[in-house]
Amino acid sequence: MSGLEESLYALDWNNNISVAIITLVSYDYMLQFEKEVTFVWQRRRSIMTYTYLVVRYFGISIAMTCACWGGLFYVPETPCYAMFLFFEWSFSVYFCLAEVILILRLYALYNRSKPILYVLLGLFLPVVALYIAIDVFLWSRPSSISMQEIIITPNIKYCTGIFHIGPMPAIYASIPIICYDIFLLVLAVAVLGKHLKERNELRMKPNAYVVMIVRYHVIYFVLNLATQIFMAVMWADLPTPVMYLVQFFINTAPIIILPRLIISIWETHANENCVHVSTTFEDCICWAPPQASEQHEMD
Repeated sequence: MSGLEESLYALDWNNNISVAIITLVSYDYMLQFEKEVTFVWQRRRSIMTYTYLVVRYFGISIAMTCACWGGLFYVPETPCYAMFLFFEWSFSVYFCLAEVILILRLYALYNRSKPILYVLLGLFLPVVALYIAIDVFLWSRPSSISMQEIIITPNIKYCTGIFHIGPMPAIYASIPIICYDIFLLVLAVAVLGKHLKERNELRMKPNAYVVMIVRYHVIYFVLNLATQIFMAVMWADLPTPVMYLVQFFINTAPIIILPRLIISIWETHANENCVHVSTTFEDCICWAPPQASEQHEMD
């Protein structure tokens, strides 16, 4: 395949993936908008509602910027590099927000234990510093990655990234992040195990919200693990289709799944009767079985 044919092939893949990203993210937004109005806009504000709004709309802005970057719309080389830095740094902020949500969930599950919160936040600060280091030394240095404007014809041009180093630095940098996620997952599974044991001794069904939160920890762990692996292998010399499919996953899966994990708890609570609702983060977590004679507490 000649250089011109390779460029056209890459441009075709870029445009198809960009349209797919815009379509999928927009479709998901329309599907979730009614729930968002019901469970976010029509309820009183809390830490979690503000967090949801940031994750939702910041994520959409990242996805749309990624979709427009490249060849779908012509962007000169200098703005192209600025857009690239924006969405790479933004992804780090987005995943840090996701980690904060998991920390808040664990804090609630452990009965608002201050030692647990301090330990989680103390270990989280090095993760934030690592994300910043990755963005500075891997994504922001021209010696690591640079932009190149491909000119096919005077009217057909597009911008693309050229990787100058292999995947090993990205792989090494992702290991501490994955270890921290494993630590959060272990804490979630531990509290679930304790909860199941206590409920079994009392011959009661497990609390649906505890099970749900732990399930979401597992889903997020798998999602972040896949994302870290894919972002590392992007530095390898991948075939064009594989590269753009990897970008499609990174630019859609976290943006779509994370807001759904937040809002699904509120939706579940709307269909449940609860005696006591934990309002630590206005998260609607039932901790006690309903009794007909008691007044229902709503957050």
